[in-house]
Amino acid sequence: MRGPVRADTPLFSHRARRQRRSRSALVWLALVAGTFALVSVLLGLAFAGSPQELAEGTEVAGVDVGGLSQRDAVAKLTALYADVEAVPIALVADEERFSLAANQLGVEPDWRGAVAAAARESDGFGPIRGFRRIHTRVFGAEIFPRVGVTDSALQFALDNVEEAVNRPARSAALVRRGLRIEIVRERSGRQLERDAAARLVVRTLGSLERGTTPTALPVAVAAPPVSAQTLAPAARRARRALSAPVTLRGEKRSWRLSRSRIAEILALPRDGKRRLAIVGPGADAYFRALAERVGTPPADATFSVSGDTIGIIPSRNGTELDVPGTAAALLRAATSRGNRVARVSIVRAVPARTTKDALAMGIDTRMASYKTYNSGTSDRITNLRLGVTHLDGTLVPPGGTFSLNEAIGERTEERGFRRAPVIIGTRYEEEVGGGTSQVATTVFNAAWEAGLKITERNPHSLYISRYQLGRDATVYWPSLDLKFVNDTEAWVLVKGFAESDGITVSIYGGERRRVESSEGTMTITGSPPQRRVKDKTLPVGETVVEEEGSSPSRTTVTRTIYSAEGDLIREETWNTSYKGETRVVRVGTKKPQPTPPKPEKSTGRQPGETTPTPPGSTPTQPRP
Repeated sequence: MRGPVRADTPLFSHRARRQRRSRSALVWLALVAGTFALVSVLLGLAFAGSPQELAEGTEVAGVDVGGLSQRDAVAKLTALYADVEAVPIALVADEERFSLAANQLGVEPDWRGAVAAAARESDGFGPIRGFRRIHTRVFGAEIFPRVGVTDSALQFALDNVEEAVNRPARSAALVRRGLRIEIVRERSGRQLERDAAARLVVRTLGSLERGTTPTALPVAVAAPPVSAQTLAPAARRARRALSAPVTLRGEKRSWRLSRSRIAEILALPRDGKRRLAIVGPGADAYFRALAERVGTPPADATFSVSGDTIGIIPSRNGTELDVPGTAAALLRAATSRGNRVARVSIVRAVPARTTKDALAMGIDTRMASYKTYNSGTSDRITNLRLGVTHLDGTLVPPGGTFSLNEAIGERTEERGFRRAPVIIGTRYEEEVGGGTSQVATTVFNAAWEAGLKITERNPHSLYISRYQLGRDATVYWPSLDLKFVNDTEAWVLVKGFAESDGITVSIYGGERRRVESSEGTMTITGSPPQRRVKDKTLPVGETVVEEEGSSPSRTTVTRTIYSAEGDLIREETWNTSYKGETRVVRVGTKKPQPTPPKPEKSTGRQPGETTPTPPGSTPTQPRP
């Protein structure tokens, strides 16, 4: 077993010496570090300079502002920019050249912000500022300002550049010259890269340099989707299509399409398309004519009426030209190397309204009928007959609205309507379609008697005695209309009949209603308006009534509607006001002629001679 080590043993002496050497090294290192720190602080303090001045080596937009105060640096930069802001820069986009100046676009660099940023780069506390400034002095520091611009001016300038530069890519296309097919080669497009160009323009105008070399704006090249090489097969097929006639064969006859006819209906690829087709105006006209020869149009189910009886004329299927199928067959034949024969494609044509559809509409009874009689000129009667002919057969679904203007359409001379009297305000004038208001009155009363809901009715401005009291209606294209709603559960059919002595409108549906109407009352609300006309042929004080006129009035009529079972559906009161027709009175203005004086008897004396006084009389003295 080992005992304790004595201090004077060799092992103890070696460890003590090693500890002393370690302590000496630490002291030496601490001394070196302290010395370095002291030197660094002194060096930092030596180069710290004034915080009011920018560090040496500081540049803003390439301009040395070291040693200047922030205020002086801003003033220097502003002055330098003022010298160049009106100097335009040259721009080039592809082969187009432009020039722009900073003051045109409102370009303004933020010199104050840039100088402040440069000051922050070399700022700090004491020695730290010194070390930053040493770094700036050795390596330099360049700051670029943020640049503002008037956006509307910049966008306007870019619009002008785009207008001159941009060009859409054009695909190759086939064109026909007579019966020859040629290929128009493609053309590449170009487009200004607007966002990148905007940044480049603002950056260039915001700098202090104005070089002579134009600044190239970024322009992208757009390749066309279809090239001449791509269209080569279509060109060969088109030339083959026009090389010889084509026969179109139907069930009973055939048609020969000449090379010129094929050229009219053949659509060549253009606008990025690659295939031939038989479409377009020429093909549409050809197929319309062909459809009339090969097809049998379908017949919709219709209604036949006679008084209260209503029947259904059954629908009939038809046949019609299958235009897409026939066009495809023609194209195959025209581009075939040998067999240039195509077959007409026929498909079944189904009617829009089948017999089953007509039965499901539920029209099986006459709801009401109303007749008005001919009145006025032959032109007016012509308009009546045209009106009921146009509205005849109008169908109104449940909840749907009947519009007389829509049913008859615009009244024009091209459609056969004639000029006839109409009421405009309180005057009678002539317009095309005059008399159509009688058709409106007839329809209004038919809907009234049918118990349907009338949603728009405009009375005449003047009372017309030949119509039922308070139950007239007028229309005027397109502002005034007559409308009623089919408030039944079945469809409604409106039939119009032009008869020898008048017109009749009947309404058929699936529901019969009972309508009770009052006879109506009329109240005179004033005196006729009067117009006095001076007449030079009548003596003063004498009057003659040329037109009697009529008094303004107001009428009231009621309608009560019951269902077939007697349940009350609706009760209505209709009040109508009519204006008075002007009473025209001619007033004499002729003055009486004065009575001419009686001529004096001649004495046979000459002028200046006096009449002798008879013996024994006194001469008469002239009065003053």
